[in-house]
Amino acid sequence: MSMLRWSITLAMIVPAGQGAAAQMAQLPEPAIMLVREVVYNELHDHQHHGYWRYRIERRTASGISIEEQVETADGPVNWVTGGNGQPLSGTAREEEQERLERLMTSPQEQARHLHDYNKDEERIGRIVRMLPDAFLYEYDGEEKGCFRLRFHPNPNYPSHSIEARIFHSMSGELLVDARYKRLAGLEGHINQNVDFGFGILGRIYKGGWFKLERVRVSETDWKTDQLEVHLNIRALLVTSFARETSETRGGFEPVPAGMSMAQGVALLEGNETASNPGARPNSLAISR
Repeated sequence: MSMLRWSITLAMIVPAGQGAAAQMAQLPEPAIMLVREVVYNELHDHQHHGYWRYRIERRTASGISIEEQVETADGPVNWVTGGNGQPLSGTAREEEQERLERLMTSPQEQARHLHDYNKDEERIGRIVRMLPDAFLYEYDGEEKGCFRLRFHPNPNYPSHSIEARIFHSMSGELLVDARYKRLAGLEGHINQNVDFGFGILGRIYKGGWFKLERVRVSETDWKTDQLEVHLNIRALLVTSFARETSETRGGFEPVPAGMSMAQGVALLEGNETASNPGARPNSLAISR
């Protein structure tokens, strides 16, 4: 789930070729049952998923950044390698290296890093669990080997938390890989304003939307390769801002399962030193 890291294990194996085509030709089961199977598969990924290294291009209001990311048992670690079409300057590279050094030498920073990662994973898990009950579904055709399901809020779903209220305000479409019963895509549009504290604490305005697309990278793992988030938010009465993020991820390569944060940092710094011979190697991270 990093919004999103949504990579999982149990899969329904059916023959390829005509078998897969036949499955697409006839709807296998009620839409809600298909969604429940997909959610089960997604939630069980965290018990078995692999670890990956990949490249991220992130576009925000402040510009474009390029980074390399490695997943570790202590949460993902990243190294920014460029921005706005240019490689990092020598000074910016040193700042990145110093940031990683602080992370590696501070138990408090490492604990905060792992805590934030775990909170993100828990949040994603809660949202995925809402899918079967928070919405009503109907089949809406086929797309690239996937069933397309349209969804809208279930009026009988009790949205008690802020998280649930935001998510439940959406309608959109779900793409399910027909062969593996895995989440291949999700797009949601906010249909109405969502207020916090009767609008005093904040508001998310209707018209916002998000979209993610996922790709199968191994027999058991799926990764998010496209992510769009477009929200208009007001906080504490007066501050309004737009959250505009677009991410493209690629170059997925497996790394040893359960590698430590230190090993992940060493891998990133080894890549940086190889691509920038003038870069200063960080013997601290590599020796840990």
